[in-house]
Amino acid sequence: MIIAKEKKKNNIAEYILYMWQIEDLIRACNFDIDIIDKKIITQFNQNKNTLTEIKNWYVGLIQMMIEEGIKEKGHFQFINNIITDLHKFHSALLKSDEHNKYQQFYLQAVSNINEFKQKSHDKTINDIEICLNVLYAILILRLKKEKISDETSSAVSTFSRLLAYLSQQYKKFEKGELELVY
Repeated sequence: MIIAKEKKKNNIAEYILYMWQIEDLIRACNFDIDIIDKKIITQFNQNKNTLTEIKNWYVGLIQMMIEEGIKEKGHFQFINNIITDLHKFHSALLKSDEHNKYQQFYLQAVSNINEFKQKSHDKTINDIEICLNVLYAILILRLKKEKISDETSSAVSTFSRLLAYLSQQYKKFEKGELELVY
């Protein structure tokens, strides 16, 4: 909860990836709040009230996952909504005459995005979701200490730059420091 709040405030792409980790963590703990409490919540160096708040946050997420039917796979609807919004924001940046730097980042990434799109089983997936999916897959591979090819690492770096800049611009937009119609 503490990390999620900070990531949501500072970098929306990192927030999405973090929440995907939380979903997988809840699944790995078999939706058992006692396991989550013992293995995760107690590791936070916080006062009792904050620990209770964190536990309640996990309980709420568990309930939401069950209600949304994503016990085995899938993502929170509110996260999917953020991704949809980010994609609309991305499209608006691409159409804008004032965001050449973002457009350059996209041009560096687009061939890699299209390559991963072709490998995807979901043909309706948007560019931003492709980038997020690939970054999450790389995160999992690194956690498993699996080898990642230089070619894949190079492609992933184009996604990282694109999403970092997108997140930066989105933060400015959310704060009212950037005007953009989308």
